[in-house]
Amino acid sequence: MEAHFSRRRLLTPDELRVLTARPDLRGGLQMGSHLGAIAIAAGAHWYVTGTWMVLLTGFVLGVLVNFLYAAQHELSHATVFRTRKPNEVFGRIIGFIMIFPRDCDQVMHFAHHQYTQDWERDGELVREPYTLASYLLWLFGVTYWRNRVFGVVRRARGIILEPFIKPGEETRIIRESRWHLAGYGAIVLVSVLTGSWAALTFWIIPMVLTKPVHQLQNTIEHLGLSHEADILENTRSTRTNAVMRWLCWQMPYHTAHHTFPAVPFWKLRDLNAKIEQIAGTVHRMGWIEFQIEVIRRLRAKNESAYPMDEVWIVPLSGGRVARVSAE
Repeated sequence: MEAHFSRRRLLTPDELRVLTARPDLRGGLQMGSHLGAIAIAAGAHWYVTGTWMVLLTGFVLGVLVNFLYAAQHELSHATVFRTRKPNEVFGRIIGFIMIFPRDCDQVMHFAHHQYTQDWERDGELVREPYTLASYLLWLFGVTYWRNRVFGVVRRARGIILEPFIKPGEETRIIRESRWHLAGYGAIVLVSVLTGSWAALTFWIIPMVLTKPVHQLQNTIEHLGLSHEADILENTRSTRTNAVMRWLCWQMPYHTAHHTFPAVPFWKLRDLNAKIEQIAGTVHRMGWIEFQIEVIRRLRAKNESAYPMDEVWIVPLSGGRVARVSAE
């Protein structure tokens, strides 16, 4: 990972060793509580079928399912469970649910960490600069789901366009996409043969319609920050409450995560405190505050018109607390 500051100033080797320990219990509790919440929401959704309450239960169910991507993210980093296999197995299952195959997502995400905010190499920045229209289409999930579905189909056909996928990785990613399509096809076939709407009712419809809630976290983490290779300037954390931090698997402490990606999600709060103690306050905004500001900025001019090496989306107060260099 590239950065302009020294991590050695932030943590001693012993501190890092303690922070990167990952016993199964904490990861298992988080996974169990998230899956348990989905099961309860699905049960409630079934119970109120035929009443207007399905709007509420469907919303809750969809949000919980969408934020399973936070679990997939941590599983890709292998920070949920102590050993590799459970991280991989759960990652593949959740990747199937999210229509985001695990291997492809992992390759993309690791490129994102290695080249954060680099337009040419960041795996999660492979897009054209936003206009207001293209941003809103992404925020509301229209282009998000288009990319997910068409991407799986295209890769299953053996067509790899993603620049972050290396030639040696293509075979397994193509194979993975084909397994996904086979699985989705089997679900469609069983649903048709049995006349069941369960897959749509408890999975696809809630997940697709509530994607904008999940996009609040997805869009805030880097947009409008510097494209320089400095984590403290190109990554943003989120101001939110304990419930939402649980739902996001502590990813609102996003600057801390990018600084030391091997630190498990449940230790990011302590890591963030350590970073701010030494390096100063990190970039941080609230979800709604951020959306108001980015829409206001994109109404004025497109993303490409803003400077690449400066922060152009800041808190509505108009500034941030200065900090000392971590060098």
